[in-house]
This record gives sequence, structure tokens and C-alpha cells, in this order.
Amino acid sequence: MHHPFSQEPPVQQPRPTAGRPAADRTGAGGALGHDAGDPDAGRLALLLDSAFLLLLAAALSRYLTHHSGTAQAPWVIGLSAALAVAQPAGSWLAHRRPTAPDRHRRWALALVVALWVVLVLLAPSFAWCAVPLIYTGLRVLPAKAAIPLVGTLTLLVVTAEVRLPGGADATLVLLPAAVAGLATGVFLFMARQAARQRALIADLVRTRRELAATERREGTLAERERLAMEIHDTLAQGLSSQQMLLQAAERTWDTHPATARTHVRTAASVAARNLAEARRFVHDLAPAELSDGRTLDRALRALAERESAESGLPVRFHLDGAPVPLPAAAQAALLRIAQGALANVREHAGASTAAITLSFLGDQAVLDIADDGQGFDPGAAGGGAGVGAGGGGGRGYGLPAMRARLRQLGGRLTVESAPGEGTVVSAAIPLDDR
Repeated sequence: MHHPFSQEPPVQQPRPTAGRPAADRTGAGGALGHDAGDPDAGRLALLLDSAFLLLLAAALSRYLTHHSGTAQAPWVIGLSAALAVAQPAGSWLAHRRPTAPDRHRRWALALVVALWVVLVLLAPSFAWCAVPLIYTGLRVLPAKAAIPLVGTLTLLVVTAEVRLPGGADATLVLLPAAVAGLATGVFLFMARQAARQRALIADLVRTRRELAATERREGTLAERERLAMEIHDTLAQGLSSQQMLLQAAERTWDTHPATARTHVRTAASVAARNLAEARRFVHDLAPAELSDGRTLDRALRALAERESAESGLPVRFHLDGAPVPLPAAAQAALLRIAQGALANVREHAGASTAAITLSFLGDQAVLDIADDGQGFDPGAAGGGAGVGAGGGGGRGYGLPAMRARLRQLGGRLTVESAPGEGTVVSAAIPLDDR
């Protein structure tokens, strides 16, 4: 029977990002530079506003120096003042109010561009104020709208430069186009790189969350497996022993009351020991037999003596080789395996004697639990799954629990048995100099 604690939920696989690849998701339907809340974006906006106001002030100063008495001067001054207010206001709306709809930011940009166009038509000196406007347009508009805007602004700059006194020059045509093309290309490249990085970071964050969830599920399953093995090797075996002792006491209660009372006292002792074990494994502590610095061989010897006294089944312990220090997890695993194997011998084997042998063979520690019981056919039992050490249909968790413990330590479990010839359960754990 498959144990319920071993049912592992399916692990959720990472989902591919829907839509276009990460490298292409640069916001074709939205702004290229939608980076509200980014402190670097705020500093760039401040730099652009400062450059715009500086160019605006320089152009106005030049205009007033040469054309202060013309009829257009009041209009130029008024439009300059309006631009000095509109450009920072639009920047504030774009970067300080990230919840504002995109259309509001675009209307603010349209107002600034319209004021600048009128101003350039009146006074060509304001043409180079277009440089900050080009960056603002690239940051606020999607590429399909920003590139035509940059072309229009560049054309107006060239027209204004040609209208300036001094005659036409090829440099006046090529320089604005080169500056605008370079600025646009660099900005588009950086925007797409930033979009790729954002997509990569989002993928990494999602993957990290999925890995954390997977680790939590695996940790939960591992804890369930630990509790299942501890319950099987302590509480379940103890309850089985108590049941057998109380049944024996009931059978002899009238005819041999002294023997019945002995069985009851033994059952009470088993219950007290199981209660202590339950408290220890809930707190993930070592078995009581290994507390206070006791060695594994001493714990196994005490287990054999206690089993002989409580169940009446003679159990011998033998130590082969010089003991070497074992990790606490290895000692606990071997002790639990011995407890589980003896419980199966007691319940299923019908044996008259059993033996525990702990051997240190240089490169490994081997624990053998042998009995002279009825035995069983490991092959017919599916390789021993769900069969007790002594044979027969056990509770269904004996050998699987032993194998699970050894697998965690890099060890292996071997079962040798045949009908009528007893059983030997052998648990081997490699010794490591580390």
C-alpha cells in the first residue's frame, strides 16, 4: 500500500512569458521611456528641463540684443515665458505623477511643441531649443510617433538655421540632421536595452519565487517523511507492543494475576518511553537511547536487553571491529532501523531468537538484524516493499522507511530471506574521513 505521506504534489513548471519575446517588448504601444519612479529618470528630466531653460534664455537674450524694438518682440517674450512654464510643468506631470494617463503627458508635450513651433517661426534663434524637446518626445511617445516628431523638429531647425543672417551653409543642413539622428539612435538603443533588462529581471524574480515555492513544498514533504518514519519506528511499534502486552495480561488475569500485572507494568513502561520519544522527535532531537553522549553500540546493546525483557524473545548483541565515531544522523538512522526490524520480527516472524550485529569494516558500518523465524520470499513481496523484516504482510512501511533513511545517508539496505529459513536485514552506511 502506498503511504499517504509519500504522495508528492506536482511541481509547477515556470510559464513562458506570453506575447512577444522579452527583447521585443519595448512598449510599441506605449512610451519608450516609461520609467516613472526611477530616481535616475527624475534626474534626467531635471537635466533636460535645465538645458531647455538655458537654451531658451540664451536664445531670448540673443533675440532681444538684435530685435528688441520690433513689433514681434512682445510676442516672442510672451511665448518664451509660456514655454518656460509649460516645459517644466509637462515634465512634472510625466515624472511626478506616474498615475496620470498617457494622453495627459502627450497633450502637455503637444502644447510645448506647438508653442516652440510658433516661436521658431517668429524668431529662428530659438531653433536649438529643439534638442531637449527631441529627448522629451522620445521619452513620452512610442517609437512610431516619436520618430516622425523628431523628423519634423529637425526639419524646422534646418529651416530656421537657413533663415538666419549669413547665408545658407551645408553645415546648417547636415549638423541638425546628424545630431537628431544620433540622439534618436542612441535613445532607441538604450530604451530597448532597458526593456530587455526589465524583462530579464522580471523573469528572474518569477523564477526565484517559483524556486522558493518548490523548496517550501520539498521541505514540507521531507518533514512529512521524517514524521512518518519517526511515528512508524516509535509510536506505532510502541502501541503494537502495548497491545500485545495488554492482550497477554487479559488472558492471564484470572489464572496468573502476578504475570498479568507484570505485563501491565511493562506496557506502562513502554507507554512512558513512547511519550518521551514522541516529544523528542517533534522537536527533532536524537533518540533517547543516544542522548547524554551514549554510543551506538551501547544503545543497541540496551535495545537488545530491553526487547528480551519486554517481549520474551531472546535478542543477542554482538560488536565486530573497533567502533569509530559516526555522525548523529547515521547513529539515529541505524538505531531506528534496528528498532523497526525487531518490531517486525516480534510481530511477524514467529522466531525463537534474534541477533543484532554492528560491524565496522574500515570503509563502512554495517548493522545486521537476523532471526530464525518463518522467513519470506522478498521477490514475491515486490522486493520487500511493504513487508516486515521478519516476513509477512506488515504495516506496509517497515522496509521502505529503512531504505529512505539509508538513502539520505548514501547507504543501502539488503534483505536476505527464504520461507522457513529466517531473515537477515543488513543496513550499510559508508564511513567518511570528513
